[in-house]
Amino acid sequence: MLENGVKRLVVKMHPEDNVLVALTDLVKGESVTFDKETYILQDTIKAKHKFYTTDLKEGAEVTMYGVLVGKVQNDVAKGSLMTTDNLKHAAEPYQYRHVDFEWKAPDVSKFKDRTFRGYKRNDSRVGTANYWLFVPTVFCENRNLDVIREALHNELGYSVSDKYTQYTHNLLEAFKKGESLDSIDVQLAPDQNTNKIFKNVDGIKFLNHQGGCGGTRQDSATLSALLASYANHPNVAGITVLSLGCQHLQVQDFTNDVKKQNPSFDKPLYIFEQQQSKSEEQLIADAIKKTFEGLIEINKLERVAAPLSELCLGVKCGGSDGFSGVSANPAVGYASDLLVALGGKVLLAEFPELCGVEQNLIDRCTSETVAKKFIDLMQSYDALAHKVGSGFHMNPSPGNIKDGLITDAIKSAGAAKKAGTAPVVDVLDYTEPVTKAGLSLVCTPGNDVEATTGKAAAGATLILFTTGLGTPTGNPVCPVIKVATNSILAKKMRDIIDIDCGPIISGEKTIEEMGEDILEYCIKAASGEIIPKAVLLNQDDFIPWKRGVSL
Repeated sequence: MLENGVKRLVVKMHPEDNVLVALTDLVKGESVTFDKETYILQDTIKAKHKFYTTDLKEGAEVTMYGVLVGKVQNDVAKGSLMTTDNLKHAAEPYQYRHVDFEWKAPDVSKFKDRTFRGYKRNDSRVGTANYWLFVPTVFCENRNLDVIREALHNELGYSVSDKYTQYTHNLLEAFKKGESLDSIDVQLAPDQNTNKIFKNVDGIKFLNHQGGCGGTRQDSATLSALLASYANHPNVAGITVLSLGCQHLQVQDFTNDVKKQNPSFDKPLYIFEQQQSKSEEQLIADAIKKTFEGLIEINKLERVAAPLSELCLGVKCGGSDGFSGVSANPAVGYASDLLVALGGKVLLAEFPELCGVEQNLIDRCTSETVAKKFIDLMQSYDALAHKVGSGFHMNPSPGNIKDGLITDAIKSAGAAKKAGTAPVVDVLDYTEPVTKAGLSLVCTPGNDVEATTGKAAAGATLILFTTGLGTPTGNPVCPVIKVATNSILAKKMRDIIDIDCGPIISGEKTIEEMGEDILEYCIKAASGEIIPKAVLLNQDDFIPWKRGVSL
């Protein structure tokens, strides 16, 4: 970040904060000046970490992003490093208080008449991709799905494992000849799927899971609603269902949920039940043949122009670091505000990572009903966590803490920046579909895959996923775009990162400029002009939430 042409060493995230964030490594004893005040560092402060701007007595409150994020556990001196030893999580209580929230929308003149090229479904929604989906009603069918996946992916051009197969073959040949294995290398660049047979079918996706039977009936019911939401997803053009027959989650339950969610559902839906089939071999052969016929049909679909208001953007962070709330999350938040101002939809989930910013979100709710639903979901979730001896305060991972996220409230305050500043128009429980334009909150865990699974279920057609440490998370039906908080990560893990927000840290770009760049990328990705790395690599992660304690 630059100030009068000079690179800043530190940044304050809110005028009321009593901590500063180091933008570069700072050495103990170094003198740092910010906003006309000088600080003598009592410790070495690595980039992404924070130091206190004033002497604080034990029990004093620490504020960052303008909210309470913790209380010091012992006296700390001005210029000393924030650590898990001297700071513990604390957050303000929250309540509905009838705030008349006024939002200043960003200037969207650059994007006003822009469109993307998507797949328009008969229910009027527009997808950013055209997928065929395989759905097992029970884990017993996972192996059959794996066999079908290998056959279809390898033969129809969707496999990304060819280079590893060739690599293994080369290792084997070297071994047979008694040659050194060190000379054998692998081509690391992701395949571009240029040999796809069906050019208008973006992928064949599989929802392997561990549910459907053996757990509670409630778990099966939740799973049914989740699978139905994926079948109804605007990025899905057709579905093949594999069932064993005797499981808790019956095919009829699934199809009932599909119709309940979407009474006008008319996609091709092929169902195969193993206990009614002559053999496993016949089941697999029939499923492949019928699906092949379906692929021929959906390959006839083509992209058409659609307004940006038809986009539904999920925002997520994972492998977060001390720069997440400084660069990538605020930039994604600005892109979110742009889309909301254009009439689109934005989904913010990860309820354990909203701990400490509840009041801000409640004050932004457009009605008391919306606010109280959020309060009820947060309180019941938190109570469930405490019931088993846990709590939202235990959310930060060792990696988060190592890179500057000392308390859950710090992590949450930075994480919430992804949603921008727009009003909250709705709150959705897990598997509930988004119906309103604007910003909606979706109840999910913070866990990367459980959250993206739930966000796609709500209807996200693209997901912006920020990361400071790097994570390969993707989703079967919703393209996931990886946004790095810093340039070091973007260069080191270029095989999984799509967008670098490091220029915000270096001062080369503002948050607003980066946010506009992100929306531009989203338009290209939604149109199939750019393929995100997670899609290229078939990073199709899917983990249903059983509504137990998962942070």
